[in-house]
Amino acid sequence: MDISTRTRQLNLLFSYDKKTEIDDTKLVIIPYRFTQKKGADEIRAFQRTLVTTDFCTDTDDCIQENKDFSYLIFAPSGRAKSDKAIILLHGLNERTWEKYLAWAEYLVKTTGKPVILFPIAFHMNRSPEIWNNPRITSPWVKTRREEVEDLADSTFANVALSSRISRHPLRFYASGRESLLNLWQLVHEIKNGEHPMFIADTAINLFAYSIGALLAQVTLLANPDRLFSHTRLFMFCGGSIFNLMNGNARDILDKEAFDRLQQYFNHDFLERRSTPASFEGDFLERAFKSMIRPEIMQSSRESFFQSACNRIRAISLKKDVVIPTIGVAKALGKASGKILEELDFPFAYTHQIPFPIRSKIDPGLIDQAFLQVFNRAAAFL
Repeated sequence: MDISTRTRQLNLLFSYDKKTEIDDTKLVIIPYRFTQKKGADEIRAFQRTLVTTDFCTDTDDCIQENKDFSYLIFAPSGRAKSDKAIILLHGLNERTWEKYLAWAEYLVKTTGKPVILFPIAFHMNRSPEIWNNPRITSPWVKTRREEVEDLADSTFANVALSSRISRHPLRFYASGRESLLNLWQLVHEIKNGEHPMFIADTAINLFAYSIGALLAQVTLLANPDRLFSHTRLFMFCGGSIFNLMNGNARDILDKEAFDRLQQYFNHDFLERRSTPASFEGDFLERAFKSMIRPEIMQSSRESFFQSACNRIRAISLKKDVVIPTIGVAKALGKASGKILEELDFPFAYTHQIPFPIRSKIDPGLIDQAFLQVFNRAAAFL
């Protein structure tokens, strides 16, 4: 396959508003609406406590795009309701599904299972469009550089997320918790036979990339309503313990925001200096806390991954500095020997762009690397 050409073709077909037939592969892309219900009051109350930014003076609970939005399902066309599904979770500070479209299509073609592209809170189409508009966000960069001395890696691409995280790092946890509650609601609706594309008790697996893998790990650890007891998880460039991640990058977070994030969760959050008291002892919070530092709740975390090692797989990349292999191994503990595989590609790549389709690299090499990862994922999922 030519992943570069295929990505461009699929991006031209992409739409949040209408059903799209992909004639050459007999697949269809269908948008569905999601309205937040599970934990909505809790989310609203939590978001009202978060300090706002100058470019967005509304509190997070007032951002309507985040509460009512479209998500997409890639599926074989003409098929009756399915009894299997894969949910694909993306990375941090992503505003477009472009690079994931070929990933989803390949998983559908090779597994026969519909793939659900589900956005994390305040990402993709769950945030105001102006947050991703270079003409509008470039002045925000100038303002942020005036506010933060010796600011490094601040760009129009990361200024919205960096400013929001820097102003109140707890926002990272709030958004992750909201995303988990959204997944809980979606999976419950599917398994309850309430989704038009799936029968009741549909088997649901996860493909998770980057920060989406952390969300998936916390979801499996928490296992709300025991909905994920049999879920398989395939992680790509993801799965690290939090304190060994490095999100300081021009397209993720500027240095000040990332440093604030690590300082806050490694200290303030664990010591309960500013977390709402209503969540004390909460099973979702405990699951997240177990993923912050290797020594925190180490026994229960590692016992879980050991017991679940037959339904979890991870691929890391040798030159990935955002989610390093050592970070994934620290999260998994002894089970990493059964779960984790490190790959390396014979070309220049990054965490953010593992398959550099717009480069001058031999397309054949990129296609081989893509198949190395996604044939493993398809076989497992």
